[in-house]
Amino acid sequence: MPTYKRIILKLSGEALADQNGVGIDTTVLSDLADQITYLHKKDIEIGIVIGGGNILRGAEAEKLGIDRATGDYMGMLATIINALALQNALLQRDIDARVMSSFTIPEVAEPYILAKALSHFSKKRVVIFGGGTGLPFFTTDTTAALRALEVKADAIFKATKVDAVYSDDPLMNKDAIKYKEITYTEFLLKNLKVMDSTAVSLCRDFKLPIILFSMIGKDTLIKAVLEGKIGTVIKEG
Repeated sequence: MPTYKRIILKLSGEALADQNGVGIDTTVLSDLADQITYLHKKDIEIGIVIGGGNILRGAEAEKLGIDRATGDYMGMLATIINALALQNALLQRDIDARVMSSFTIPEVAEPYILAKALSHFSKKRVVIFGGGTGLPFFTTDTTAALRALEVKADAIFKATKVDAVYSDDPLMNKDAIKYKEITYTEFLLKNLKVMDSTAVSLCRDFKLPIILFSMIGKDTLIKAVLEGKIGTVIKEG
């Protein structure tokens, strides 16, 4: 089991949502903040990239007649709302957490500057990256890959609604194969949808491992990071 000094945690907006997949569930938020606090006290430096799908997705905005680019910007603003909620939960636990945004909203978040982010890590702060890439048509998975490479993280941990990577949707196909490990190339060739292909390609180019796991269950983030007994590892063959 690798020992991680610095990780990027990729959270979908849905990871914070209630049972209907919308809004922010305070119980879920509290549990997540507790697990992040535990890892932080183990001297693991944590950067977090968070989505906004519990509030709005760009693709969903299109269905409402909103231009895709505009919808993506709306979705990026939604990630800031989630980032602020998570920051507040961590501050309540005496964890110094900073929100950095890829676009300028100084009243609520610092602008993302790499040197400043690295300074935060050196001062043992949790850094929450909001606003996606700051550009439309890119997912927050891609943001996670970019930020992980920039800050030289040891791995990306992606929390999803499923417990691992499968050959097919396990909810639709009971014979779907569960992977303990899979290479980047296999993942891309099989066209698996659980993570954005652009993000996986970036990680392949720089040999950055991805650990995909489910947030559902007790202490799953802690188990994924410290024990490595759950989820799927996407890495070089």
